[in-house]
Amino acid sequence: MKKVYGVIGIKAKMANWNADFTGRPKSISNGDIFGSDKALKYPMKKMWENEGKKVLYIKSWKEEKTKDNSISIVPNKLAERYELLFGEINKKDTKIILENLFKAIDVKNFGATFAEEGQNISITGAVQFGQGFNKFDDTNIEVQDILSPFADSTKEEAKQSTLGTKITVDEAHYFYGFSINPKAYDEYKHILGENFKGYTKDDYEEFKKVALVSATAYSTNSKFGCENEFALFIECKEDDTYLPDLSDYVEFDSEKRSVNLSKLEAFIENKYEKAEVYFNPFKLEVITTLNKFNIFTKEKL
Repeated sequence: MKKVYGVIGIKAKMANWNADFTGRPKSISNGDIFGSDKALKYPMKKMWENEGKKVLYIKSWKEEKTKDNSISIVPNKLAERYELLFGEINKKDTKIILENLFKAIDVKNFGATFAEEGQNISITGAVQFGQGFNKFDDTNIEVQDILSPFADSTKEEAKQSTLGTKITVDEAHYFYGFSINPKAYDEYKHILGENFKGYTKDDYEEFKKVALVSATAYSTNSKFGCENEFALFIECKEDDTYLPDLSDYVEFDSEKRSVNLSKLEAFIENKYEKAEVYFNPFKLEVITTLNKFNIFTKEKL
């Protein structure tokens, strides 16, 4: 397969797509709200994990005895997570570790840094994301007070239940540019042998699947209201096609809730073999001459 470029759009309504350590939506110094690439990758990895696929870089838990023989629940270390999926680490055989790493679907897409005793492996992922900036002009941050049913356990004299806060945006529309370079793993083919095919069409289809639905599928208290609303996939004609972050060429009309791809189409003219646009036709208008599909049903519009 050839290179792929595209854009993924995430809508957040009375939700918090990506919070900073204060609980507020992430923003840069001028106040512009954005979502990190990690926020987009996480629901993808959770969806793969729920489907029974091997996912290495995701939090999992173990029981651990403390000095007083009580039991704590703590996150696994990287080596422990690896051993859960693949068995004991053979620290003397880098090839076996590489083979196993590429069996993890998140590593196959996003790459890995595996720094454990005796091994220091870095894999640059075939799939790379930019940061997803909010293109909605009128986003407001909403702070809700929440009354807990419990008193403060850290204060013996506490007589009242505690107060908490929930911070959301009233509405935001995040757009992430991404690129897929199937040749990213060519250097490993001579190491891993003929059974290793690199980044394949099947790998791309797996990515494409979660790129369309994983944010919608992932529901937590703060993420309920976040959903996939837009996705663009541009499959290039030639391997030597180099495109910048395509999200910069996506124009969003905040009043009409519409996406205009006219500038983007002019920019990519004659550079692509196949182009597909998926979106929520019930909430979003998309102005484009490219092939359009319903993001929920995958039917052509």
